[in-house]
Amino acid sequence: MSIWGKIIGGAAGFALGGPLGALLGVAGGHAIDRYATDDRPIDEEAATKKIAFTIGVIALGAKMAKADGVVTRDEIAAFREVFRVPPEETANVGRIWNLARRTSDGFEAYATQIARLFNPASPVLDQLMGSLFHIAKADGVLHENEVAYLQRVAEIFGFDGLAFDRMRATYVGDAGQDPYSMLGVEPGASDAAVKAAYRRLIRETHPDRLIADGLPEELVAAATGRTAAINAAWARIKQSRGLT
Repeated sequence: MSIWGKIIGGAAGFALGGPLGALLGVAGGHAIDRYATDDRPIDEEAATKKIAFTIGVIALGAKMAKADGVVTRDEIAAFREVFRVPPEETANVGRIWNLARRTSDGFEAYATQIARLFNPASPVLDQLMGSLFHIAKADGVLHENEVAYLQRVAEIFGFDGLAFDRMRATYVGDAGQDPYSMLGVEPGASDAAVKAAYRRLIRETHPDRLIADGLPEELVAAATGRTAAINAAWARIKQSRGLT
């Protein structure tokens, strides 16, 4: 089932709570319960993580879109690129986006609630950061206020400075596509350390692992693109170091 079916159709039954649960209530309660026609068992923990991820991208994306002082159509369109929102759910998603943009809850409250559902620096949280980077760069400029916002969210999610630089290099590419930054290692790292970083990232970006950890199926294609970038960075390093 699509993540939108889970959210609009039956998510009100999950004990998400907190500021994300409040946003979810905007969309719940007025659509057909699509679980009613699905006899498969429901993994409530896994579904809650996927729902929290999706609502989190909406909430944090909406808050970040205001970080540079201007909310542009490009930023809103970028969210729709991250999640292929079906036309019949566009109005519901728009309601959640606008409420998150206006609500008095700060972005840190949303980020903290999401962080509690996943392991620190989880690959799924890494992918969520990628979604936020995509929204931030949509207007053609990564504003310093947006960078500060993203750094704080990354910190709440358990990423250190080196990991943030890696994500920025991977998802934005404004670090000159430095292959070492894209693998999250220093240029002086040993061959073994670089290879270990590469293998870890490849394991973390495997679609099956990401979905099992709570990534909505709609984001698998984006994760595949990240894997390609990691492989390209490793290929460049191997060539420069004469590795086989």
